[in-house]
Amino acid sequence: MPDLSHLSDAKRSLLEKCLSGNPGSATEAKAHISPRPRGSVAPLSLTQEQVWLHGQIIPAEVPVYNETLTIRRTEPLNVVALERTFAEIIRRHEIWRTTFEVHDGQPVQVIHAAEAGFRLPFVDLRDIPEAERERVAVRIARETASTPFDLREGPLLRTMLVKLGECDHRLFLTFHQLVFDGVTAYQVFLPEMDAIYRAFSRNQPSPLPEPGIQYADYAVWQRERPKPEVMAGQLAYWEKKLAGELPVLGWPSDRFRPVLQTYRGEIQTAVMSNELLQDLKTLGRERRVSLFMILVAGLASVLHRYTGQTDIILGAPTAGRTLPQLGKIPGDVL
Repeated sequence: MPDLSHLSDAKRSLLEKCLSGNPGSATEAKAHISPRPRGSVAPLSLTQEQVWLHGQIIPAEVPVYNETLTIRRTEPLNVVALERTFAEIIRRHEIWRTTFEVHDGQPVQVIHAAEAGFRLPFVDLRDIPEAERERVAVRIARETASTPFDLREGPLLRTMLVKLGECDHRLFLTFHQLVFDGVTAYQVFLPEMDAIYRAFSRNQPSPLPEPGIQYADYAVWQRERPKPEVMAGQLAYWEKKLAGELPVLGWPSDRFRPVLQTYRGEIQTAVMSNELLQDLKTLGRERRVSLFMILVAGLASVLHRYTGQTDIILGAPTAGRTLPQLGKIPGDVL
């Protein structure tokens, strides 16, 4: 065990739990999610409820909660095996055959029976000039991604397979955030898709065990678990933290902030040198903070320098999967 004498009692206790493989509280360590009695209706999780409520106040034609994923394959593709793969994944996970309705004034998850097969929409671009294929594929991807979902009718998973060449395919996927998140993409969907597709391509059965619990089981557990006094304390904290008028970033610009929110946004990427990256990691070790904390502090410093504001709101995604059982559940977990 390293020397922890320089840490406070609280920090030392937390670090000891992390080093021992038990970072959660005693309550979390004992928590266990059990399968609910199977039925067609379940409550929304707290995260789903937040997304659903916000979705009611934004224009229906604005697909702000559409999540996209593109898979490129430059090898021969077995389309039949791929369609069987999607059918199997949807069968395995209730969340991808779930729609959302309002019952007695409350939004609920409606889980549908799995269908026997899956039809993969397909576009073949080999008949157009090769130089034009990429542009057309991008247009198709944008159309697929920007089309709003009907939460009552579903499905909330949209697929499109585009063939640009004999061994060049694009699989465009669009999910609604009510049934998908970043952890789902990289820890559940892509690994399962790869394993099942490989097996089906060889006419073998799926190698994956059946899921122990479903997302709706988590939603029921989350709703039943909190004690009223705990929820009241958490609510009081955030009501105090977010009280008053929240600050708006006064970024210097030659353009006015629009009166109505447009929901337009972009992802900005930047590349730093390996030398700078190593320097930042060294600084993190010296200050005993993570690289993420250093980068956020740097961003906040830049925003303060340009705006002069000391109260700045920054947001960052979080997985929220504190229980081992939640690691392989698709859906937005918090």
